[in-house]
This record gives sequence, structure tokens and C-alpha cells, in this order.
Amino acid sequence: MDPFRLQNILNEQLKSFAIKDYCPNGLQVQGRSSIRKIVTGVTANQALIEQAIELNADALLVHHGYFWKGESPVLTHMKGKRIALLMAHQINLLAYHLPLDIHPELGNNVQLAKRLGITLRRGLEPWDKQSVAMVGELDIPLSGEQLAARIGQVLKREPLHIQGHQRLIKKVGICTGGGQSFLTLAAEQGLDAFISGEISEQTTHVAREMGIDYFASGHHASERYGVTALGEWLAEHYNFEVTFVDIDNPA
Repeated sequence: MDPFRLQNILNEQLKSFAIKDYCPNGLQVQGRSSIRKIVTGVTANQALIEQAIELNADALLVHHGYFWKGESPVLTHMKGKRIALLMAHQINLLAYHLPLDIHPELGNNVQLAKRLGITLRRGLEPWDKQSVAMVGELDIPLSGEQLAARIGQVLKREPLHIQGHQRLIKKVGICTGGGQSFLTLAAEQGLDAFISGEISEQTTHVAREMGIDYFASGHHASERYGVTALGEWLAEHYNFEVTFVDIDNPA
């Protein structure tokens, strides 16, 4: 398949043109003219590019690509080496950031929630139809320790748990990746807990003082499942050969 046709398919499925983002979504680096084999991954780092080369991939499909707002535009050092490697091997790079976070079926939030036994009900930001953070309910109320254990079992990574209360957890907010800034809003809406990837210094104080449990589950670990689901969707509907490659990242 032509890379621009693949981009159009993904843009339509993820409704990327309707979402304001911090980076371009879609085809970021053009490679060979026909795509059959796709490698998916969280971030287009050099290790993932090298794996795509090893697997003779025609395209790399990721959640974290390049050309972020505020980033230097020069192609030197790390970014220059990455893009040079892609172009030398004619590998197409496609990246989808927020469209992949919020998609109602394939997105990072819904895919992680499904694995944790959380049914999503609404957006956390009631004024925004495309709220990045979501609100849901656990299938069975759990203690903070039990939810931490479930997250660790699912992600194969022990989360950092900041305890804000002693009650059972039922209502949960979720925003994969770097969503800790939503914690105050979650507490104001009376949620029992909030799950994201990262944690900031002030996150601990917000959780303790506003009475909400917080779980930092890892930016990378919490965002493995959206791009995996998207790759599986492409394989099912368009017969691509798709391989997910997980490059370990403790953050």
C-alpha cells in the first residue's frame, strides 16, 4: 500500500484532523512507496528503528514521533541520526499522539482501562468533547493496595502509589502518559483515584491534601496498548504484516 493511502486510512480511523496536538500526526518521514510490513512501538527511538531495519519493515507506526512544538528544528545529534537511519533504509514513519490517546476503541486510555477492569463513562473535562483524561468505574471496588497490585500485574511494573484516603476505590480517573496535571480536577469531581504514567513533585501533595489516591504507572508502560491495538486493527482489516516491538523504558 502507498504510504499516503495508509496515512489517509489512519487519519480517518483516528479522526486526527479534528484534534489539536503538540506535533504533526500522520506520515512524518516518507520512505519506500509500497508498505506491507509494519513495526509498531511506543516511541521512535534509535533502538526501535534498528529493530524495524532488522525485521525489514516498510513502515514504523508509533505513538511518540518527532517534530514537537518548541523543539529545535535542526536535524543534528540524536534526531539527525534517527532520521538519517530511517531515510537510509527507506522506512516510512507514521506517528499518532493525542488521537491515539483518546480513541474510544483503540486508544491508550480505553485499552489500559479494559485491562484494569475499569469501564469508562465520560470525559474528565466536561467542557471538552475530546477530553484527554477519562472517568470510569472499577468492576469491583478495591483498596489502594489491591489496585496497585492489579496495575503491577497488568503492566509488569510496580506503580508508585500515593495514598490519599483509606476508603475503597470505585470511581477512577485515567490518563495514560503524562497526565498528572489532571489530578486536581479529578479530586474536585470526587473521584477515589487517578491513574496516569508520570508523577511530579506537587502530585504527592495534591493527592494527600485533597484525599485522592494517585498511581504513577509509567509513561511508557501505560501507553503500550493503543499502538498495539491500532496495529492489530490494520492487520485485521487491511492484511498488513504487523509486529509490535517493546523497547524497555522504566520511565
